[in-house]
Amino acid sequence: MSDIELAEVESFALDHTKVKAPYVRKIGVEHGPKGDAISNYDIRLVQPNHGEIPTAGLHTIEHTMAGLLRTRIDGLIDFSPFGCRTGFHMILWGEPTPEVVAAAIKSSLEDIAEKVTWEDVPGTEAVSCGNYRDHSLHSAREWAKVVLEQGISLDAFDRSKLA
Repeated sequence: MSDIELAEVESFALDHTKVKAPYVRKIGVEHGPKGDAISNYDIRLVQPNHGEIPTAGLHTIEHTMAGLLRTRIDGLIDFSPFGCRTGFHMILWGEPTPEVVAAAIKSSLEDIAEKVTWEDVPGTEAVSCGNYRDHSLHSAREWAKVVLEQGISLDAFDRSKLA
């Protein structure tokens, strides 16, 4: 082992073999020096180690959700995909409840599944995206439908508490 010191990362301590996606999980809340709260959520759409959203679909979900969520929940800072392509980190000002976050995710996925057109997807040109050719609204729609059919749980380990 090398002499490099690494901090513990909460998501790597999570037992990915025990979670039951799709779910919304509050990872934690950080408080700044002036008392400001920043909440971090695990928005898991696909069961870890059993599947993943193809990059083009994930990319389109990311771009579309970034805009949709800002109209549905206050304080959104960032909505970023996991490298494993099973979901997203959602970073927000304040301390919204998992129920509020799940409702915003669900209604956004409903729009992606049924209403969003290609013209609605932001950042699909070279001037606005670093990999604008890697998008698929078809894939985003199909994955949104899969997640909605399964339901979004409010508990990462118990599918009986659906939003």
